[in-house]
Amino acid sequence: MFERICWGVLGLVHAVPALAAVRPDLLTRLYGVARTENIFVLLQHRAALFGVVVIVCAWAAVQPAVRALASVAVAVSILSFLLLYYGAGQPPALRTIAIADGAGLLPLAFVAWRAFTPGR
Repeated sequence: MFERICWGVLGLVHAVPALAAVRPDLLTRLYGVARTENIFVLLQHRAALFGVVVIVCAWAAVQPAVRALASVAVAVSILSFLLLYYGAGQPPALRTIAIADGAGLLPLAFVAWRAFTPGR
């Protein structure tokens, strides 16, 4: 049960940015990017990919066979952002996103440990 809750938490971490795929106004609110900027389309695409991560988390919550791959996918999502964020000097505008991703590290560590533990 706790494992499913952790997958749910990881899905929620990605759900808000995923909503921007269908609610583009969120891109302006979350990232301060206007619809007229070229980067807006890339951020919408990024939001759609976050939707994939949400689906993967939901799937992993109910299907143990996909948990190892799901752990890798979520780790790439969270860790790549955090590395880029710190590499960019921790821009204040992205601090909330970094905190949310940082909060996902503990449940990610747990589900990855469970997914890769032999005999599970």
